[in-house]
Amino acid sequence: MPASVTSASSAPAASALVEDDDDPMAAALISAAVHVIAAKGYHGTSVRDIATAAGLSVGSVYNSFGSKYDLLVVIMNRAMDHLVKATEDALFHAGTDPADRLRAIVGAHVGAHTAGPLESLIGNSELRSLEPAELRLVTAKRDVQQRMFDRVTTDGVERGVFTTASPKEAALFVVTACTAVATWFRPDGALSAQDVVRRYQEIALSAVGHVGEGATA
Repeated sequence: MPASVTSASSAPAASALVEDDDDPMAAALISAAVHVIAAKGYHGTSVRDIATAAGLSVGSVYNSFGSKYDLLVVIMNRAMDHLVKATEDALFHAGTDPADRLRAIVGAHVGAHTAGPLESLIGNSELRSLEPAELRLVTAKRDVQQRMFDRVTTDGVERGVFTTASPKEAALFVVTACTAVATWFRPDGALSAQDVVRRYQEIALSAVGHVGEGATA
């Protein structure tokens, strides 16, 4: 008899990494794995921990993903795929002004990390748990994300909108700061996700030396 998901009240909230075409069992396992691995670390998490959190049998993990490691790889890759897509979409709709483009991609980056802080935490802390082939793939996706920030910052300098003498380093600073939001943001905290986005947009513009309407001297 196939395993079935237990009552929704006993299972972790659905992860932002669950996709529309995931079957219910895979979706439950992804959500459970995100919560358990974020709390205990990959190496401290057993297959049984994940299955129990999902309300499923241990065999369901192997049936759906093959192994605990394969499940981690899915989580790591999806986290980057979703982040890159959100950033690309933000750039597409941002227009041509470098300041607007930087605001847009900071909004996408911070927004992803406030919407899925556990997923973001795993995406950064568990790089060490990936084997070389999977690490290269995830790192390549991280490089794609960074290059979008590099291009926006460099373009802003070339057009005289940003004044930083080190555009790539400034872009790296912005990405690193935005990523770190996942380590402290709490949905029930003093700042809403929108508040955090707005503050980090201001910080990013300051970091690149934004000049123009609305900029501070």
